[in-house]
Order: sequence, then C-alpha cells, then structure tokens
Amino acid sequence: MSTTTNKDELPSIFKWSSKDGEFRRQVSSFRNMIEDKEDAVFVPEPDRYHLYISWACPWAHRTAIVRRLKGLDKLIGMSVVDYLLGENGWKFSSSEECPGAIPDTINHANFIREIYFKANPEYASRFTVPVLWDKKHQTIVNNESSEIIRMFNTAFNKFLPKEQAALNYYPESLRGEIDEINEWVYDTINNGVYKSGFATTQQAYENNVYPLFKSLDRVEKILEGNKYLVQNTFTEADIRLFTTILR
Repeated sequence: MSTTTNKDELPSIFKWSSKDGEFRRQVSSFRNMIEDKEDAVFVPEPDRYHLYISWACPWAHRTAIVRRLKGLDKLIGMSVVDYLLGENGWKFSSSEECPGAIPDTINHANFIREIYFKANPEYASRFTVPVLWDKKHQTIVNNESSEIIRMFNTAFNKFLPKEQAALNYYPESLRGEIDEINEWVYDTINNGVYKSGFATTQQAYENNVYPLFKSLDRVEKILEGNKYLVQNTFTEADIRLFTTILR
C-alpha cells in the first residue's frame, strides 16, 4: 500500500510526483555522443572523460559496470557521490565520511549540481547521475545512462586490449531482441519501481505496482533454464535489469 504525503512540506528536490500522484521521469538534457569521426565534437581519447555516479542509483550503476567490464577504468576516471540525496542534491563526500565515495578531483565540486551549472549556467532541471564529463571542452557530454553504456561498449575499442575490445554487449545480430526486452523492462521494472515507490495516491500506486510484478513474473519465465535474457548471451539487457533487481 502506498504512503500519502503532503508534497508542500517537502523541499522541491523531493517532489517527484505530478499532481495526479504519478511519477514521471525527467527526459535527460545532455544527449551528445562520443564518436570516432573526424568531424565529431566528442571523440574517444584516453583520460579525456570523467564519469560521475552514485552507488545508490541503478541508472548510474549500469554505467560503472560497463566501464569496468570493458576495462575503461584505465581510460575514464570516476567520482562517486554520497549515497544520501540531500536538499542540495547529490553531495561529494570523502571515503571516510561515506564508504565508497570518491571526491571530485576534476572540477572540485561539492555537489553534482555545480557540474550542471558549469556546463550550463541556465540549467533548470533535476541534477541527476550518471554524468559523463568532457575535460577538454569543460562540459557534460551525456547524462542518459542507456546512451553512455552504448558509448562505453564500442567507442573506445581501439585503445583496449583485443580481449576487451571484442566484448560487445549490444551485438548487431541481437539488437532487435535486446531493444524489445529493454522497452518493457525499462517501463515496468526499471522505471516501474520508481513509479510505484514515488506514487502519492493509491490509484497511481496500483497503476504501476501490478504491471511491475507482472513483468517480474515474465522475467522469471524467460530465465527458466536460461542464464541470460537474450539467446542465452550476456548483453546490456542483463546489465540494465540487474541493477534494478539487485536493489
């Protein structure tokens, strides 16, 4: 059963739901891509990019997983905010203050919001993670996790050992099936837990919690006798599901 709260009593950063009680996810604002092209603004280079994440966030967690699996931790730095989301948003803490935290050694920010304002002083939306930062142009490349993991999957292959360059979590032959699974897993599970958990009316809660559990049953059916979601092959679909299921 959902918990009814008075939204007016909450700081604006915690007002996740709309007037009808439904949680509606903000569309990511920075959608540039790193491409190995002569005319690209953002090209793959070692030690040019920096990833900002929170271990508390499943969307950010997926980017950290692909970064590590592909061996990009040697090419792309990473900072980790405090697990606690406060009134000023995600905060950078020391590892002593918060186990697992990694301070911002690139922009020396105290809060992730400072990164957004550095990229765009007029920014007026939520301050989310992950954030992929370009140290060369001093701006945010992308803050959409699904696109960041696609970039990590292939964009830096020429700098990687053969074994890690060969790893492909979005193989062309399986893209149709991966996209189909991603679509309903995102809507009803990845985002479904937010739509259920942040619902502020009973109707909004029921609108989303039943599809969530129906999709969890669907996942269990797919995984009966299989290790992975698509053709028994480890793909981004598994990573995207895992970071939600883990929580």
